[in-house]
Amino acid sequence: MTNDPFENSVTQIKNAGLKLGLGLGELDRILEPQRVVKVSFPVMMDNGQINTFTGFRSQHNNARGPYKGGLRFSPEVSESEVKALSSWMTWKCAVADVPFGGGKGGVIVDTKTLSKTELENLSRSFIRAISDVIGPEKDVPAPDMYTTGEIMDWMVDEYSQITGSKQLATFTGKTLGNGGSEGRTEATGFGGVVVLERLAEEKQLNPKDTTIAIQGIGNVGQYFAIFAEQKGFKVVALSDSKTAVYNENGLDVDAVLKFKETNKTLVGMPDVKFITNEELLELPVTVLVPSALENVITKDNAEKINARYIIEMANGPLTPEADEILHNKGILFVPDILANSAGVTGSYFEWYQNMHDEKWTKEDVLNKLKTKMESAFDASYKMMIENNTDMRTACYMIAIKRVNEAMRSGL
Repeated sequence: MTNDPFENSVTQIKNAGLKLGLGLGELDRILEPQRVVKVSFPVMMDNGQINTFTGFRSQHNNARGPYKGGLRFSPEVSESEVKALSSWMTWKCAVADVPFGGGKGGVIVDTKTLSKTELENLSRSFIRAISDVIGPEKDVPAPDMYTTGEIMDWMVDEYSQITGSKQLATFTGKTLGNGGSEGRTEATGFGGVVVLERLAEEKQLNPKDTTIAIQGIGNVGQYFAIFAEQKGFKVVALSDSKTAVYNENGLDVDAVLKFKETNKTLVGMPDVKFITNEELLELPVTVLVPSALENVITKDNAEKINARYIIEMANGPLTPEADEILHNKGILFVPDILANSAGVTGSYFEWYQNMHDEKWTKEDVLNKLKTKMESAFDASYKMMIENNTDMRTACYMIAIKRVNEAMRSGL
């Protein structure tokens, strides 16, 4: 297995495609992005100099609807990365059954080196560079790594100036005052807990006896912990990048999050046991929830995993080699393309509200999300049982089948 993210995703998709009986020609057609745009664009810096930056937009597949996916500002952005991420977005949208295809983009930049004015200039200049390939029915970007709702607002404003009319539906993840959706902030974590509840029903788990360890308390991990506790599950471990806190009898999630917010760290929290992030992954819990980084469970530590179930809230926390080891150990893992797909589903709801000039309440959004996520889980679980496979392969089989059918009907 290579370290190339695009090549890794290709391996997983090929496995599922072959299980579906797709020919090599059909497989090739769904593997490569339909278009990858690379742009170089000028940005005015505070000192009056013009600097040139490089950006990308990978448009993987639009058979089921407009391309959809984030824009990231990071020194690590590369063509390979955005190609792989745009592919994952295609499958994520198809598993969630939202009418979008996959897109992803970004700019090679360290935002820490920019002033706010320079960041705005960069955001607007990038949109000018890709304006001809995006639009509400063409390609709908969103925030991603080191991009925010405010940056989306700047981009909407720039795109609206270019087109001569207000174009709220061209971007999602906007601020609430500028066409953003209620419930979008907590959508991904909320959707993950809907998956947890369906898994608990299928496996007849009693929430109060179901122990959960969550690696990472960024936005996704935080809301997963909050909603899981609300539903009566026992959260026993939480971590930030430096350390993890553990209490086998259950943590007070609110107290942990408040301590972290106040102190910017979990170090020094009273009445908890401190363990490392690596030890958290190996705890003997019912459900392990990696919600921080990719590639945290690999062939090197997969044998040490003691959870009965894994819900992938991060993108790509398990490597393909780890998948095989865990499946052979009888550990059921719910893959990222299903588990965290409430994020893109929430984006779809925002786009839909903008397109139809509607404004839904948070309760409306979360209720609609619950229905979507339950349906996606049930279809994936059924496919897994019927094909005697792991759940990742089952999810890819559903996604590929839906995309392939849409492509055939479009010929």
